[in-house]
Amino acid sequence: MVQEKWIALSNTTIGVLMATINASILIIALPPIFRGIDLNPFAPGAFAYLLWILMGYMIVTAVLLVTIGRLSDIFGRVRLFNLGFLIFTIGSILLYFTPGKGTTGALELISFRIVQAVGGSFLFANGFAIITDNFSKEERGLALGINAIAGTAGMSIGIVVGGVLSAINWRYVFLVSVPVGILGTVWSYLKLKETSPRLKQKLDIPGNILFGAGLIILLIGITYGLVPYKTSPTGWANPWVMIAIIVGVILLAAFPFVERKVKQPMFRLELFKIRAFSTGSFAGMVAGMGMMGVMFMVILLFQGVWLPDHGYSYASAPFWAGIFMLPMSVAMGIFGPLSGKLSDKHGPKGIATAGLFVSALALIIMVTLPYNFVYIEMAILLFIFGAGMGMFTAPNTSAVMSSVPPESRGAASGMLSTLRNVGTTASMGLFFSILILSLTGLLPHAITSGLDSAGASSLAPYMSSIPPTDAIFGALLGINPVKAIIGASPAIGVLVSHLPLSVQNTITARTWFPSIFAPAFMKALHTVFYAAFAITIAGAVLSLLRDPIKKEKSKDSKNIINDKAVKMKR
Repeated sequence: MVQEKWIALSNTTIGVLMATINASILIIALPPIFRGIDLNPFAPGAFAYLLWILMGYMIVTAVLLVTIGRLSDIFGRVRLFNLGFLIFTIGSILLYFTPGKGTTGALELISFRIVQAVGGSFLFANGFAIITDNFSKEERGLALGINAIAGTAGMSIGIVVGGVLSAINWRYVFLVSVPVGILGTVWSYLKLKETSPRLKQKLDIPGNILFGAGLIILLIGITYGLVPYKTSPTGWANPWVMIAIIVGVILLAAFPFVERKVKQPMFRLELFKIRAFSTGSFAGMVAGMGMMGVMFMVILLFQGVWLPDHGYSYASAPFWAGIFMLPMSVAMGIFGPLSGKLSDKHGPKGIATAGLFVSALALIIMVTLPYNFVYIEMAILLFIFGAGMGMFTAPNTSAVMSSVPPESRGAASGMLSTLRNVGTTASMGLFFSILILSLTGLLPHAITSGLDSAGASSLAPYMSSIPPTDAIFGALLGINPVKAIIGASPAIGVLVSHLPLSVQNTITARTWFPSIFAPAFMKALHTVFYAAFAITIAGAVLSLLRDPIKKEKSKDSKNIINDKAVKMKR
């Protein structure tokens, strides 16, 4: 039995680590990928492709998790976990061999990432439940802590791995998962044993359709809210975006009413009556919003502003951005298992809540940093932020999964992972919107002042209207936005040709645009940090509202589930 539980932990940890690494690996690897498929990021419609390559994986995963968690309770968690490894490996192979170029290549990447996301959903939905089945309550916190931090740290590790591999060949970003996926597939089929009780139930078709459609439509609306619409820097005024968000919210609002009428619902709403489950799940969602949003914003800061301004080439910025994010990954790796082990002895409430307050402290200090900060200052704050997230994630996951009876752990794992993934996906839309809207008022003045100082004031009427999205993603993709704009506009090219050569060299130099962009970007980023601080504090308050774990008795949880079952039979 001892051997079996460690096999379960190692196998599920590898699966979750692989899935989360691939959720974030493209953040860093996008520049060489776009160059590899010959897709101009400034071409009409290219921004939408960029968003879908980046966010499609998270959207599909968020939508499928609850359904797969429910299927796992019916057909067996290990069986579907094994299938996840296989599907994920097939998706990785398809991505490596992506044959197309331009928009065709982008569509192929999006399609193959969806295949990968389906496999990742099977892994995410069952990892926590399999571990909870195999470990006793006294060891569960440590085991779930190791697994949960592998998932959390995987987001940061993916950034580093993406930076290293994409510097060699962009296809290696996808190839790295193949040997791990093959090993995991074979190992899980041979060694991982089914321990979960199987429920003789049917799949909730109406609930699946309603929930899946509502979540997909809502997240698509949020995603396209980032795409510029007419003269607006964002798409929130786009009627189709507003319709999508309204329809998505209506469908999701109707979902619980439909589930109450279904005899065998996919979403175990009665689990939310368990206080440890409800507070922990929503705290995890809010914490996921803060972590993913902050991580991506800091990557933008490094890759698009700080590194070019400090002499790094745009081409090498993705690699060094990954390296400079390491303090956060290291902190999660240290404090995750440690806090999980401590929570086994002292309970999760205090440790998890303190972790979010620690992360919030790091965020509010980040607001004081200037754009030309010394790296060691940011490294310390990233370490503190990662330590806090590590302190929260493991105890919180242990508390949530320990609060439900064994026959509901597949559904609980799927629901917990779904809320967390919805939080991380929504955070991209929220934080990007804050950043873009803040830059809309700051960037034109910064560019005009910079052009005047460089002796190129004749370009101000044209250059000052650069959309914030072009400036942000141009820098993120390793492209000097000034050169791209000059090359894309013949009128601007003519004006530039009449400028003295020294002026031309100044405004197209590697450091010129980052130097004038940096103060405006950092000021906008401070607004993002304030929002992340407020979100993280909200998560800490939710965590504080949970009951101490000693008061959470599994028989009470079973009574809640059994009462629901009796009512359904009646």
